[in-house]
Amino acid sequence: MKALLIIAHGSRREASNDEVRRLVIDLKARAGDDGFESVSCAFLELAEPSIPDAVDACVSDGATEITVLPYFLSAGRHVVEDIPAELDIGRRRHPDVTLRVLPYVGAESGMRDLILEMVGQGRA
Repeated sequence: MKALLIIAHGSRREASNDEVRRLVIDLKARAGDDGFESVSCAFLELAEPSIPDAVDACVSDGATEITVLPYFLSAGRHVVEDIPAELDIGRRRHPDVTLRVLPYVGAESGMRDLILEMVGQGRA
């Protein structure tokens, strides 16, 4: 089974964490078309589930392949060092599961178009 795991930073402000959880709910409604039978989130810090716990949950649900999307705008220390270190814990716990990490959201070339679209519509 294929799973999609969205990794966000996490916040002391629970409403911010809930935004990520709502994103996951919205993605679940569409993800089946892309071959994902499961969509969930994890937080690097300040919120639950942790990244290793979320990987465990995906595997418990039957995932054999987990695609990870870092929900970050830039390649800071969290993206470059912390997230890979946390995912390594999941890899050690589940060596038979494929963990594929996508580039962080801010690296996506479509972000430039989105920003220009927002500015053009007066949302920025």
